[in-house]
Amino acid sequence: MVVQCNRLDRGFQKYQRQFEESALRVLQSGCYILGNELRAFETEFAEYLGCGSCVGVGNGLEALQIAFYVLGIGAGDEVIVPGNTYIASALGIALNGAVPVFAEPDNCYNIDAEDVEKKITAGTKAILVVHLYGQPVCMDEILKIADAYGLKVVEDCAQAHGAEYKGKKVGTFGDIGCFSFYPTKNLGAFGDAGALVTDKQELAEKARTYRNYGSRVKYYNEMVGINSRLDELQAALLRVRLMHLEELTEERIRLAEYYAGGLKNDQFLLPVVRDEVRHVWHQYVVRVKNRDLIQNKLSEKGIQTMIHYPVPPHLADAFKYLGYKQGDLPESEKAAKEVLSLPFYNGMLKEEQDYVIDIINNLKRL
Repeated sequence: MVVQCNRLDRGFQKYQRQFEESALRVLQSGCYILGNELRAFETEFAEYLGCGSCVGVGNGLEALQIAFYVLGIGAGDEVIVPGNTYIASALGIALNGAVPVFAEPDNCYNIDAEDVEKKITAGTKAILVVHLYGQPVCMDEILKIADAYGLKVVEDCAQAHGAEYKGKKVGTFGDIGCFSFYPTKNLGAFGDAGALVTDKQELAEKARTYRNYGSRVKYYNEMVGINSRLDELQAALLRVRLMHLEELTEERIRLAEYYAGGLKNDQFLLPVVRDEVRHVWHQYVVRVKNRDLIQNKLSEKGIQTMIHYPVPPHLADAFKYLGYKQGDLPESEKAAKEVLSLPFYNGMLKEEQDYVIDIINNLKRL
């Protein structure tokens, strides 16, 4: 048997008729940018999250870039960001000329509040939290620190659509929440797409202007903006997926529980789930010594896995200018050498999970 790490075709097939009807509706409308589908999706997604405004943009990275821009964070300002995340989180800071300052993760792979406080300097202007793999950060601790030091808070929710901390959805705690709708996400489009959300109307209006060449009225440009617009086709398709997001999330929770109950190989450290959170399981990430060797053994048995992520951002060539070196963030670096994402996706069959579990449980110590 071959078990792919991710499959998107089954997600399409489940709601194929609705996707096709929505796509055809847009194609027949003659309106493809900044139209009714986008406005409807923005309203529906804001209502789903329980926040004031949603602004659809081109992708998750641009959501982050725009968020820091509208917050007035720019050249030389420092933003504390997880050392254990996808590099896009830090790029959104750097694209504004600000400086990413990396902090270590806790045992759930999210940013550690104690290390955040240690990294604060006179130049710190904001904290970027990332709800990694679908599990919320402990926002009470982060908000307490931000309030004490007068810092802005931005949430990277690219992997955590519908995740909750103490009954409140992520993206609604800080000044701005940023989402990616890349096709593999829990709420995935059929191409690049993103959004930012906020309860502050002035930030939403500034973001809408900035995303559209700095213009609210066509040909009248108020600022030096960019072109980052969630198009009508993607908005319409996202509306379909959003209608089913709760059932899709419950399916992912069941899949994660099945792994947790079935995996019995002590070489594999299973995910830790916090109290008082709703983990939405963007990935099912285990941790294992001799990771590369074990990944190869699983591949030989037809089990495809991925590494999220093999290079921590502070060691990426793109950030050499920051002066970080090997050993500066030992916990982030250790995670990068040990994490392994097992096959996990909506539509995954019981026999596929059983096969993965059986192979892992019978894998000899390496």
